[in-house]
Amino acid sequence: MIFSPFFLLKIRYLIIAIFLFGNHDALALRATHAWKVYDHAKLQNYVDFDIFLNAYREHLRVANKPIMSIIDYSQPSDARRFLIIDIEKRALLHRTFVAHGINSGTLYATEFSNTINSRQTSLGTYRVGEVYYGKYGISLRLDGMSPSNSNARRRAIVLHGASYAEPNVINEIGMLGRSWGCPAISPEITSEVVELLKEGGSIYAHAHNHRNG
Repeated sequence: MIFSPFFLLKIRYLIIAIFLFGNHDALALRATHAWKVYDHAKLQNYVDFDIFLNAYREHLRVANKPIMSIIDYSQPSDARRFLIIDIEKRALLHRTFVAHGINSGTLYATEFSNTINSRQTSLGTYRVGEVYYGKYGISLRLDGMSPSNSNARRRAIVLHGASYAEPNVINEIGMLGRSWGCPAISPEITSEVVELLKEGGSIYAHAHNHRNG
């Protein structure tokens, strides 16, 4: 049986944590590797390290492939706030735009909810599931792995492409269009993003000073 490098990385951290008999040392080890990824991928201009570290830890908790992503909903929708990172290659693969829910705000998302029919974005950690083809073409099912997004499947929160998430929309109305709670991206890159994240990647959706409904 052949194990992936990412699987072996997770096992390595688990074994070391057991032998160290302490969470503090294990967390320090994770932080060290996280910093190497953060620094080598030159993420300093795009996301604070504390946010990245939380996303990295959550990725190791839920994912089974080395592709992690972060959406910083503290930033406006006219910013490239969706980062996709390969932690094995220590590389930033994409930095792009992503829409938020129509009831979460206009330019900025300020309100978030896990409630069915809220049409708001949910914060938290998502494990990326299977590919399917729906109203917007190729899309990804998402599993909410946090209390704040546990209804993702029941709410049909998925990653999909949409014309209202294309960059030219920003030139027209000063922000992206909005979804019913899904992280929608430009159709131009959807297939590539789907291929990267499908079946085991992670999405860490974060915001400062937010209000949960």
